[in-house]
Amino acid sequence: MENKKLTRSNNRMLAGVCAGLADYFGWDVTVVRIIYSFATVFTAFSGIIVYIILWIMPEKKYRDGYEDRMNDRLHNR
Repeated sequence: MENKKLTRSNNRMLAGVCAGLADYFGWDVTVVRIIYSFATVFTAFSGIIVYIILWIMPEKKYRDGYEDRMNDRLHNR
């Protein structure tokens, strides 16, 4: 089983919450944004509160290997 974490994405319109949810569940980000928009409108805008709560999720960090290369240089001296 894959060890996935729920994180915000860098593919963002505001804070990356919808894109993070789409990445986690393997859905299309556009579909998640449309569902979120409809859910927010039809629940008397309570989706805004949910969005703000989900905004505290950690942001996904993309690694390019630079940190690993620098650590290898420092420890192999």
